[in-house]
Amino acid sequence: MDKQRAWEAVLGEFELTLSRANYTTWFKNTSLYSYDEKKAVVAVPSTFVKEWIQDKYNTQIEDALAKVFSRKLKVTYEVKSPTEIKEVKLEAEIKQHVQNEEQEASLNFSSLNPKYTFDCFVIGSSNKFAHAACEGVTKKPGEKYNPLFIYGGVGLGKTHLIQAVGNEILKNHPSKKVLYTPSEKFINEFIDALRNQGANKFKNKYRNIDVLIIDDIQFLAGKESTQEEFFHTFNSLYQNNKQIILSSDRPPQALTTLQERIKSRFEGGMIADIQSPDIETRIAIIQEKCKENSFIIPIEVIEFVAQTVKHNVRELEGALTRLMVYCELNDEKPSLDVAKSALETIIEKAQKPAVKPKLVMDIVANFYDVKIKDILGKKRTEDVTLPRQIIMYVLRDELNMSFPQIAKVVNRSDHTTIMSGFKKIQKLIKTKGPLSHEIETIKDKIYNP
Repeated sequence: MDKQRAWEAVLGEFELTLSRANYTTWFKNTSLYSYDEKKAVVAVPSTFVKEWIQDKYNTQIEDALAKVFSRKLKVTYEVKSPTEIKEVKLEAEIKQHVQNEEQEASLNFSSLNPKYTFDCFVIGSSNKFAHAACEGVTKKPGEKYNPLFIYGGVGLGKTHLIQAVGNEILKNHPSKKVLYTPSEKFINEFIDALRNQGANKFKNKYRNIDVLIIDDIQFLAGKESTQEEFFHTFNSLYQNNKQIILSSDRPPQALTTLQERIKSRFEGGMIADIQSPDIETRIAIIQEKCKENSFIIPIEVIEFVAQTVKHNVRELEGALTRLMVYCELNDEKPSLDVAKSALETIIEKAQKPAVKPKLVMDIVANFYDVKIKDILGKKRTEDVTLPRQIIMYVLRDELNMSFPQIAKVVNRSDHTTIMSGFKKIQKLIKTKGPLSHEIETIKDKIYNP
């Protein structure tokens, strides 16, 4: 068999297993330069390609040649580039391809969503501090604001923001290993590792990285063995100046069933909250989403949507999507009347929230990890008293229930106790401490169960 046909047969093997980009990059301008009974020489266009093919594909090339010639040949590589100028140009192109491959591999390992970036995050008074902290981390990962703890209610942009940090770090430092994971995945992988004797593999995955991002860390509460593993993972990363980023629906001190030593670690870093967006931010978010989707919408419609949907960004985006689909299906241009028709059910929900006292009790009890029977009972410990008083406050403030009505709901004979509990929470909220954010989160959960 002549050299050209033999090499075409070898290349045919690689065409079946490699992407077109990889095949073109590494095997274009290669050839079978010579061969004898024991060895073969493959011509390559540059030293860079020679080293790469020799390192990555040598075994496959020798196997493919063995099929063609029915015997094993020792393969060597020689550079047969026409001119130095062309080689330099080719090498630059290949290096760029390698860099792109590495970035793609980093993104796949990280589990980051590439659409979550700082560029498309709308900054407002409700999130500007958290945004600034996240941007600060990207400048010096592991050195500034470590750990970074972002908390806030449902659908306010926590996931977007913490993933934007990861994407920005990979953009500026492609060689860094970034890993994003929801806490449920961390828990499930740890359980699987215990069941399948894969503890070392689990540790290697989570401890041999540069940036660890865990979403919804509150779900670790109450899971003692997982907390133990997380504590050691945290310490390992922190002691090696690796960046740790966490999100939660409440501040560290409100994670009542989380180990104190873990909460202490969280409180030793930067803590930033995200609140419900104000009207200006909601308008800006709608404008940004309209721009992304090339959806032209009058300002009065934007203002109407922003005034109708107040609780969180996720609801706001959902309302806008509903409006866009409605306009497309009915072949109508967005107007105030069209928006009212499209968002009819959302408007009704905003005007008449059908909330029952039991729902409030269940959400508060679940939030603070206490039992309903303890709230309705006589216990006076702080871990029960505070949730009980918050229920009193929410029933009064959100459902406009009378103090005697609330007393009946929480199994109290004297409504003056309810008045006292309501006023205490009202006073604490005015200090704008962590409790005010916790109650905002509870309200979000009530209206978005």
